[in-house]
Amino acid sequence: MKTKEKKANGKLTNGSHTTGDVFELRLYVAGQTPKSLTALANLKRICDAHLKQEYRIEVIDLVTHPQLAQGDQILAIPTLVRRLPVPIRKIIGDLSNVERVLVGLDIRGPSAPIAKAETA
Repeated sequence: MKTKEKKANGKLTNGSHTTGDVFELRLYVAGQTPKSLTALANLKRICDAHLKQEYRIEVIDLVTHPQLAQGDQILAIPTLVRRLPVPIRKIIGDLSNVERVLVGLDIRGPSAPIAKAETA
């Protein structure tokens, strides 16, 4: 399973990346396991909802192409690698925690901690 998807032109409303940035994402999976399929479905949903600009998703099945794991130093699967914009970022798991994925991809910064009320 090696597929590519693309979303054309749009604008980013949140986050630190400019409109010209193209997100290049690689999802490493091992066959069509439930976890791999969940990761791909979650990634598509997150990209459609939060990336208002061009992005590319490349799915690499390590069952059929195990040699490709070495290039991005893949140790666990599923693993998402954001190749562009730099720096490279990696997220391991089925991508079900949307907030963690957004922070990991540097689309949204971490939520500000809630300050505790002081008592006198």
